[in-house]
Amino acid sequence: MGLVSWTAAKAAASAYRVYASISDEIAKERRLRLEDGGAWSRVFGNRGAAGKTVTVDSAMSLAAFWACVRVTAQAVSTLPLAFFEKQPDGSPIAVDHPLAEVLAGSPNLDQTSLEYWEAVVAWLLVNGDACSEISSIGRRVSAVNVLPNAYPYRDSDGVLSYKYSDRGKSYTLPRDKVFHVKGFGFGGDGGLSAIRYGVQTFSTALAAFETSGKLFSNGMHSAGLLTSENVLDDKQREQLDKIMQTYVGSERAGKMMILEGGLKFEKLQLNPVDAQLLQQQRFSIEEVCRWTGTPPIIIGHAPEGQTMFGSGVEQTFLAWLALGINPICERIERRITKQLIAPGEQKRIYAEFNREAFLQMDAAAKASFLSQMTQNGLMDRNEGRRKLNLPARAGGGELTAQSNLVPLDQLGQQAGGASQARAAMLAWLGINSEAKQ
Repeated sequence: MGLVSWTAAKAAASAYRVYASISDEIAKERRLRLEDGGAWSRVFGNRGAAGKTVTVDSAMSLAAFWACVRVTAQAVSTLPLAFFEKQPDGSPIAVDHPLAEVLAGSPNLDQTSLEYWEAVVAWLLVNGDACSEISSIGRRVSAVNVLPNAYPYRDSDGVLSYKYSDRGKSYTLPRDKVFHVKGFGFGGDGGLSAIRYGVQTFSTALAAFETSGKLFSNGMHSAGLLTSENVLDDKQREQLDKIMQTYVGSERAGKMMILEGGLKFEKLQLNPVDAQLLQQQRFSIEEVCRWTGTPPIIIGHAPEGQTMFGSGVEQTFLAWLALGINPICERIERRITKQLIAPGEQKRIYAEFNREAFLQMDAAAKASFLSQMTQNGLMDRNEGRRKLNLPARAGGGELTAQSNLVPLDQLGQQAGGASQARAAMLAWLGINSEAKQ
């Protein structure tokens, strides 16, 4: 009996040690998570006053937010990325830098450069941060892989690292292994999330669209009351509930209701105009656009008093390029210089997105641009032809300029040159220029 008791006690002690070990690990992990509120909000979201919890998935279910993230990410990712080297005189020349093979060619085993930058910009807009794991061969960057749920974290010693989870396990990466593009912020380790700070806007929008959906699912009929002078027992209430289910839903809209036993139906006067659902939905779209810095016209929504055509739309588009697209490009370019280009090369090597690619969609604007550049001596004809993917031509490598405006001391030289050309042409034709005069 004593042996059995001792064996049982030993087994219980062993089980307790296992339990204590697991509890310590859970408590340690829990402390780490509770220290960072942003980590909780990324996973479970935030609840707004409208009663809807806002997460990345729920926010992306809004058509306006989806469109804002999509058009911005696609606009940036389609811009060509090139590397340049500053010459001693300050002029840049394009160089075939090893980083170009990764960032402008094949960032990793699975993605093209367009897909990679599209994901980076999308996470930047959604979370305020876009993190990628850096893989290196020696000192050379060989690949960058997007880490969707990574976030910056500082330990008790102030050392910056990055935490992320993969297939149920938590990992930590040092700062030199993470390419981190920060969004707008107050100078901390990470950017500010539009979803986290715009929780009231997104929660209200989700509630409005859900209310609208429920109203349509009810065949655009508002709720009503069934009244009776008699008191119903539990069985009668259950039977009545089953009967009423046959009249619920948009597919049963217009069905004739049969009431018995002195029941009367009183309709509640509520319609979409009274509830102002349409106005609220339009306002929600414009509010979502404000959080992402995207003009509503860009995603196909014309605010009240504005049309989809005209010079105003063109100016809005240019403002979006200047205030929305260009800052994102600048953030990425400077992060490439700071984190991916070797310290010894940072003063002379830099990466840059070619903003001129936006002119590809406007033939008239591109023709005007090339004409201005070649006629004013800023670009030769062959350089212009390369932008059109056309081969170079002999004699097209010379810089030329219009001579409408020339210095006064060169007027005689210009006139003399014209006279000589005229005399040469007349001589070639066999005409006596003196007799002609």
